[in-house]
Parts: sequence; structure tokens; C-alpha cells
Amino acid sequence: MVTSAFNSPPEDDSPRNSECPRCQASLHITYHEPQCLQCGFVDYSYTPPTPITKTKSLMSSATRFVFRYIGDSPHLMETLIHAHLQRIRNRIVYAVTCPFCQAEMEQSSLSGKRREIREERYKCPDGHRISLIPNKQNIMGWRV
Repeated sequence: MVTSAFNSPPEDDSPRNSECPRCQASLHITYHEPQCLQCGFVDYSYTPPTPITKTKSLMSSATRFVFRYIGDSPHLMETLIHAHLQRIRNRIVYAVTCPFCQAEMEQSSLSGKRREIREERYKCPDGHRISLIPNKQNIMGWRV
């Protein structure tokens, strides 16, 4: 029997026993299991190796966000805010660093007005307050 590169099973996909127990021909991987192309024997006990995939969660998808100022003051146009995601009980919020004193800010509640705007308010221990809001292109930014 002449063996060529076309009818030999690949090295990494080869089953445990690459020889057919009925006719001693070589087994080939079909869709899911090794099969003998001469007599039709199928090895149903074979389990293909599964690649280990890491699941991506919302917490591990991004490590740091940078928000630009989108307010009216020209003095704050170059000021950036750094934030990362933080889990609080059953929700995920931004852990924002204050642009003025570099302290960790805490999310505060909205007053109930203008619910149509997706706005998140934060305050720091020194009393600085900022809001994270989307701009016209729906990209998050900050303002005082």
C-alpha cells in the first residue's frame, strides 16, 4: 500500500488509535469522529480535543477609560478624566478619578430631572462634582 501526504491523517487531529479494528486501514477524521473510509467503521467513543477559550466579561474587556471634557469652559478643554470599571453588588459602574484633586470619586444620585439624557453624576470627598454624559456622537465625556 502506497502512503501519500493526501491520505494520511494530520498529526494534531489524529485519533487515539489511527488504525481501523476491522480492516486495519487508516482512520480519518470526518466531521466529529474518526471513520474508516474502506469499511465504514466509526469510532463514536472518540472525543475531539476542545480548545481552551477564555470568556470575556464586561469587567475584563477594558482596563481604563479616558474621558474628554465636553462642557463650556475653555480652561478645562485639555483636562482628562481617567476611570475604570468597578463592580458594586449587582451592577458595574465607573470608578472615576477627580480631575481637580486626583481623589477617587463616588457616584451620586440624579435629581430626577432630564431622564432622557444618559447622565451619571460623581462627587469626591473635597466636594468637586462632575457628570459623565454622551456628546452629539454618543461618545462619553465629562462636564462640571
